[in-house]
Amino acid sequence: MNKSVNLYIVVPCYNEEAVLPETSRQMLALFDEMKSDDLINEKSRIIFVDDGSKDKTWQIIDKLSDEYEEIGGIKLAHNAGHQNAVLAGLMTVMSDCDCAISIDADLQDDIHVIPEMVRKFIDGCEIVYGVRGKRDTDTAFKRSTAQGFYKVMKSLGADIIPNHADFRLMSQKALIEFSKFPERNLFLRGMVPLLGFKTDCVYYDRNERFAGESKYPLKKMISFALDGITSFSVKPISFITTLGFIVCVFAVVMGVYSVVQKFMGHTDAGWASLMMSIWFIGGVQLIALGLVGTYIGKIYSEVKRRPRFIIEEYKNDL
Repeated sequence: MNKSVNLYIVVPCYNEEAVLPETSRQMLALFDEMKSDDLINEKSRIIFVDDGSKDKTWQIIDKLSDEYEEIGGIKLAHNAGHQNAVLAGLMTVMSDCDCAISIDADLQDDIHVIPEMVRKFIDGCEIVYGVRGKRDTDTAFKRSTAQGFYKVMKSLGADIIPNHADFRLMSQKALIEFSKFPERNLFLRGMVPLLGFKTDCVYYDRNERFAGESKYPLKKMISFALDGITSFSVKPISFITTLGFIVCVFAVVMGVYSVVQKFMGHTDAGWASLMMSIWFIGGVQLIALGLVGTYIGKIYSEVKRRPRFIIEEYKNDL
């Protein structure tokens, strides 16, 4: 492989007007360094994907693409979600690049490890994961919940990379194969390892967000975790079945207990246990119905085969 590669960086953006000028400045400076080192060629590009932003994100992307030939833009017709925005960018640049890197716009992922990712690609890696070396900047709650999430996903059979989000390099070969995945319910960090190509990792310390607000508050993080679990494993349904048998056994034991209490003349004392049993079984039923309903909802989304994203506009000949 030629040492100088055609690199595309895909940056999903949702209401990122506060950070985009600095993000573009740092990435352009990095591009200049990598070109000077003959690591990437003049055709390499930075592609910002506007995921239906409500602020001036697209206007900034439009202006940047007019000022710099290295910058291109993709405007989605509506908010398709982070995972679909990443996919839209990757699928758009797939035919033009040697490799593509996806990274968020907030500058929390360290862009200075990108040259190392490209070198690993040159050495033969088809996929290179950006992995956080430590989580010292996270709160104790976020750190413990994140670690718990990775453990749960591992236990459910997902070959997921701990402390890796969506900062990764994928070769054109990997992108072509990934384009064959038809899922509408995307969980990229669980799907990419399924490709099975030669992979490696680069480690970095995550920075504080440069500007703006996080697009992943607690509610969205919980929703994303549930999407990951239900999109990638049917084990929760098996767990519910097992739990159902346990509850049935518990109900039989409580029935025997109630009969014994009646013959002993202690029927009034059974009221509390009866109520607890009713509430417990009712709660388990609601959880089970909700879980099964989630899977049915995902089946409903898949069989409709609606497009995962709709592109409204391109910038700089994409």
